[in-house]
Amino acid sequence: MSLLPDHISIWGELATVDHEVRHVDVGGCRTRVLRAGRGPDLILLHGTGGHLEAYARDIAGLAADFRVTAYDMVGHGWSDTPDHPYTIDVLSDHLIGLMDALGIERAHLSGESLGGWVVAWTAAFRPGRVDRLVLNTPGNIANKPEVMARMRDSTMAAVRDPSDETVRRRVEFLFHHKEMVTDELVNLRRAVYRRPGFVQAITNTLVLQDPLVRKHFAWGPEWVGKIGAPTLLLWTEHDPTGGLDEAAMLLGWLPDARLHVIPDAGHWPQWEKVGEYLRAHRDFLRDGKDPS
Repeated sequence: MSLLPDHISIWGELATVDHEVRHVDVGGCRTRVLRAGRGPDLILLHGTGGHLEAYARDIAGLAADFRVTAYDMVGHGWSDTPDHPYTIDVLSDHLIGLMDALGIERAHLSGESLGGWVVAWTAAFRPGRVDRLVLNTPGNIANKPEVMARMRDSTMAAVRDPSDETVRRRVEFLFHHKEMVTDELVNLRRAVYRRPGFVQAITNTLVLQDPLVRKHFAWGPEWVGKIGAPTLLLWTEHDPTGGLDEAAMLLGWLPDARLHVIPDAGHWPQWEKVGEYLRAHRDFLRDGKDPS
């Protein structure tokens, strides 16, 4: 008898944990939310063009220790796509509005890529709402134009032509082990990209890859230095958006931060290295110690 693969499907990952998926009104924005578990609140934020299924492999494990909330940011996934730029302050305000709608006064925040940028901004400017912070492969801290162009072009190509080939290429960009990209994950992303009006929605997201817009929110010591929350930088050996030199920059700017590097993973360690991703969150958020 052949062994079952580690990952069968996104919903298979959630088969043993009670959870709910619903839409929440956040200031008029119909926002798709998944919640599971009990304990201290932990909110998970996905990256550019993403959706809450980015955390499908982690929610059951995290729900053993936390009240987990994963959601589609405004303009993403199956949340509403109002026609205005989704700058970092807009995405942060949407996060705070969601917390208000769910009755969450304070929470641990863990964000990947764009989500990391949003939670860092929130911790800097709304410190009373944040307990501890995890910045998971937050991406292009140095604001390199070539990284911005690659992100903009690959994402827009996949949204304009959401074929299996173009969307698979976009999703594979996130992985070091590209063989882990499943048909289910690609087709979910294709379904999002085929939504009516999504070309305009992704255009409103990709304004952050325009240097003229980005300069108002670019990573820098002026605002990053305001983050008082204890912070874990969760990096990988093969992140295509930024190396350990950029992690060192953040360590120099953040008042209370430590670094944990996950080997043999790309931009999505929460999918490629589930066990280590979960251990890092438990050690840092639950036990208050540095991940080993």
